Amino acid sequence: MDSGFLEISPVLPSQDIDRDVKWYYRYAGFELLHKDELYAVLKRENLCIHLQWHADTPEDPLLGGSVIKIFVKDIEPLFREFVKRGTVVADKLRIQTPWNTSEFGFYDLNNNAVFIVQDL
Repeated sequence: MDSGFLEISPVLPSQDIDRDVKWYYRYAGFELLHKDELYAVLKRENLCIHLQWHADTPEDPLLGGSVIKIFVKDIEPLFREFVKRGTVVADKLRIQTPWNTSEFGFYDLNNNAVFIVQDL
């Protein structure tokens, strides 16, 4: 079965999005694709790194579970599969987010967040 998986992108915690975007550009050659006050997407060739701001408090830990985003061609068959497996409930698919994706997510046993994402 061709699942339509395209790529996987890590989402790294950040205490300062502006600072970290500059660092990744200068020291790692990543170009900025998108940025707001809480989130940034950086790209170099076919690699993407996402940065997400965290307060580093007990309620919002900087070094809590990790986050990955798995990009796919067609999200709906995968969503149906994950609902059937009991991984997510049927109302968790977000269609046409403000950042031009459709996506759903879940946590593994180590509190790592896994998002399945289709770019629109």
